[in-house]
Amino acid sequence: MGRTQDPGVYGERRKTALGIMEVVIVEDEKPAARRLQRMLKKLDLEVNTMLHSVKEGIAWFKENPEPDLVFLDIQLSDGISFEIFEKVKINSAVIFTTAYDEYALKAFKLNSVDYLLKPIDEEELANAVIKFKENYLKNSPQIDFNAFRKILETGNKPDYKTRYTIQVGQHLKIIPANEICCFYSENKASYLTTTSGRNYPVDVSLENLEKELDPEKFFRINRKSIVNIDCIEDIISYTNSRLEVKVKVFSEFQLIVSRERVRDFKNWIS
Repeated sequence: MGRTQDPGVYGERRKTALGIMEVVIVEDEKPAARRLQRMLKKLDLEVNTMLHSVKEGIAWFKENPEPDLVFLDIQLSDGISFEIFEKVKINSAVIFTTAYDEYALKAFKLNSVDYLLKPIDEEELANAVIKFKENYLKNSPQIDFNAFRKILETGNKPDYKTRYTIQVGQHLKIIPANEICCFYSENKASYLTTTSGRNYPVDVSLENLEKELDPEKFFRINRKSIVNIDCIEDIISYTNSRLEVKVKVFSEFQLIVSRERVRDFKNWIS
């Protein structure tokens, strides 16, 4: 475990002039980090330290005095940034910078932790800095990073479509998503194929279907086809570094993974 620091000593240090503060940015996207650094400079906050990974963050916080303020991106290239503070205990104030939607982050507000949604807006950044400075002489809230990790893992999962309603003559038929082997487009219309081999028109574009289907189950292999992983029977090498996917009960046309989607497809099925 990392070092701990006497809260009293830290409290005394925080009572120095507001112009003398140590600010750290933890952000894996270097252009975004540099942009935030420039924005903070306009607000009279100098940033001399920018960290770009969990590994780099752990090493730095273990070897340096804890800063007054940390701008912390939640998702870094080598993991969740909270992992840094599982190894090193600090009392710094934290402002999260993240692309996560507001739904999950409401809990962050309830725990007196501020956050900024990317791309960061200058006015919102200025308000966050003002809020930090107004509370500068107060002790920073103790942040439960494990609780926030749990929020992100369980409370921010989108609701994916679980069934589709299809009109068959004068009747409406409900088809569960897990009984759909694939979606495809043909002649500017969209269709689905069920596990029983029946094809039905569906009044949703493939672009919208791609957004509302569970990405763990469904993958758009090319411009006109989305397949269900549970229905794949075989995958065969095809010309020009592409792949052919054999889906049970589907025989309308060959299902070819486009060249630019092959890598993502292989990651999806692994």
